[in-house]
Amino acid sequence: MPGKIPSQFIDELLNRVDVVEIINRRVPLKKAGRDFQACCPFHDEKTPSFTVSQSKQFYHCFGCAAHGSAIGFLMEYDNLGFVEAVEELAESAGMEVPREAGHDQGPDLRPLFDLMDEASRFYQQQLRHHPESPRAIGYLKSRGLTGEIAAKFHVGYAPPGWDNLLSALGQDQSTIERLGQCGLTSEPEGKRYDRFRDRIVFPIHDTRGRVIGFGGRVLGDDKPKYLNSPETPLFHKGRELYGLHEARRANNKLQRLLVVEGYMDVVALAQFGILNAVATLGTATTQDHLGLIFRTCPEVVFCFDGDRAGKDAAWKALQTTLPIMREGREARFLFLPDGEDPDTLVRKEGQEAFEQRIDDALPLSEFLFQQLTRQVKMETIDGRAHLAELAKPHLDRLPPGLFRRMMYQHLEGLVGIRDGHLDRGERQPRDVTRQAVNRQSFKSTRPTPIRLAIALLLDNPHLVNTADSVEDNWKQWDTTGTQILSQLLEIIRSQPTLNKAALLERWRDSEHFSHLNKLAEHTFNLPEMDQETELRDALVKINSQYRKESRPLPGNLKPSELSETELEALKKRYPGSLDTDSDDKSAD
Repeated sequence: MPGKIPSQFIDELLNRVDVVEIINRRVPLKKAGRDFQACCPFHDEKTPSFTVSQSKQFYHCFGCAAHGSAIGFLMEYDNLGFVEAVEELAESAGMEVPREAGHDQGPDLRPLFDLMDEASRFYQQQLRHHPESPRAIGYLKSRGLTGEIAAKFHVGYAPPGWDNLLSALGQDQSTIERLGQCGLTSEPEGKRYDRFRDRIVFPIHDTRGRVIGFGGRVLGDDKPKYLNSPETPLFHKGRELYGLHEARRANNKLQRLLVVEGYMDVVALAQFGILNAVATLGTATTQDHLGLIFRTCPEVVFCFDGDRAGKDAAWKALQTTLPIMREGREARFLFLPDGEDPDTLVRKEGQEAFEQRIDDALPLSEFLFQQLTRQVKMETIDGRAHLAELAKPHLDRLPPGLFRRMMYQHLEGLVGIRDGHLDRGERQPRDVTRQAVNRQSFKSTRPTPIRLAIALLLDNPHLVNTADSVEDNWKQWDTTGTQILSQLLEIIRSQPTLNKAALLERWRDSEHFSHLNKLAEHTFNLPEMDQETELRDALVKINSQYRKESRPLPGNLKPSELSETELEALKKRYPGSLDTDSDDKSAD
């Protein structure tokens, strides 16, 4: 495991990024008073109840209670882990994620990244200077590539021989071991040799531009035709896309990515000015790939051969895409003429004609229904009923939202019914106003004084001044709730500029995070609510409860030291000695 990300960095990151901008890239927001609104991306609704506060850097849905910071939104919407979400935000803000040293500090990967970069430079040098390089250069020219485009993609050459790279870079035992860790050498039966030999070499970069692996294309008839780096600490083929780094460098506001099959397709398309192509690395498109794509742009176009194998591969890609299709995202399918691939076709017909093919690609909805209607007789009732049964399992995989509703409406149109009952899994929309939900929630589930104090301070840290004006004997009370409240006050006093999002993230790794996250659902924007008075009253009640808890009982016992049976017996024997307010039962 890598070292922990310092809390100070999280504070700075959340201060640097704007949650409104982060969410608006994925869910279009509209200004609504001081805040921004949209229909919630996490449940189906017709009236917007999803609110984003710029001052608090926090989002909250009054319909389904989804809420959190920019980090939390990326985790939920883009299906990222905490570290991945932090890294995504840091990259957008031009920040480097630091790590704290400690017992949980994982292996330092920098030597591996440095070695991969060194290997990339070695292969590029071999393409220019090795005696066998004219063969490699001739091959590239035969594929229509110029030296300029080869240099742009850092294309290199692994010359013939067993240990060219090993001899050049393996100067000591630790480096030799790292070459193996990086997948640059193999060691079957105890003999170590270069993994890539007599191949054109394509460096694979991560989104930050670091070399994490290589792909090699054979020059002759050897097998396999394409060879990738194995799985390593740096490289996981199901998560990476060749050419994504270069596409983002060419256009930092990409609107579309074209997914093709191989390295040569990506490079050849770039040669002809089509700079938004990426390739999977010897594997079918995964949801990790799609996550990368949709975090980069709103549209993906899958490019396949037009034969049966291409249609089968496209169908698999469609199945992978369905669970993450939401409004604002688009997936389409481009099928090439028989015998053509992007490399050959773009050279034959040029940039403009090829881009027109991309523009005309089939939308996911058309491809899905096209494939299904071919399996039934649409002119009969039985056939149309069969279509509904075929389509429902696919449409049920779509997340709730407008796109899913429209897909079901289209299916109903094809089948010939208009009752809206095909989609049994879609949640009914909730048309509610923000204040009505908040008022009802607060009245029906009014929190205990300690919970109320914590929730108020999370929502409005400036109320710390009110807390400072109230007696704080309760701090001597050793309970989970009072400890959290005390810590929260200390953090706000030491860093008064922290907003709700940053405060909540302070507890991300704590066992109490889920509890605080639940309290963060409460917002206190009701016109009739005096927040200062609410906090003051809550703290007064906490002090009162503390005094009752600390009051000596017969035998110098405290209520917390007694069982429920003993407490009931004492209440009967000493009436009034253990009285507490009904909503003051818990301090945690």
